Amino acid sequence: MSAKDFYSQDIRKKLMEELKLSNSMALPRIVKVVVNVGAGEAVTNKNVITHIQEQMTLITGQKPIVTKARKSISAFKVRKGMPLGVKTTLRGKKMYAFLEKLIRVVIPRLRDFRGVNDSNIDNHGNLNLGFAEQTIFHEIDFDKIDKIRGLEVTVVTNIKDKQKGKKMYEILGVPFKK
Repeated sequence: MSAKDFYSQDIRKKLMEELKLSNSMALPRIVKVVVNVGAGEAVTNKNVITHIQEQMTLITGQKPIVTKARKSISAFKVRKGMPLGVKTTLRGKKMYAFLEKLIRVVIPRLRDFRGVNDSNIDNHGNLNLGFAEQTIFHEIDFDKIDKIRGLEVTVVTNIKDKQKGKKMYEILGVPFKK
């Protein structure tokens, strides 16, 4: 069973019971997952962006886009239009497959992990996770990386309530601190 089928069949039923909703259209759902890597060292080293793009393609299964500076900042030697990071927006089947991998493989693999903080969920029910190194994803070969970089994962929902968001993430299997 694919991750999307699992969500549409099992998770939706549990959410209907837990939140006591009668209309299935009122159910909270995940809209997209955004994976972002900032590369400040791209100012001095132009090859950094291509290395990050290759790693992000392995992690997400989708080619990322290069984010560019919106304005010049002379103190950081940044010029407008200079590449500064890489991001990928996942939707549909790839989004659910990435979420399943994140929840069931990557998060339990973290060193000294004691649970996700409630403060990682904002007031709109979006979950923001930051990882200190990209090597926690099993697709990355540790011998082939040039530098350890952090990445951010944002799970965007259609919820306007933090508590409903937390309930949905608990049913999905995200381990929260007790």
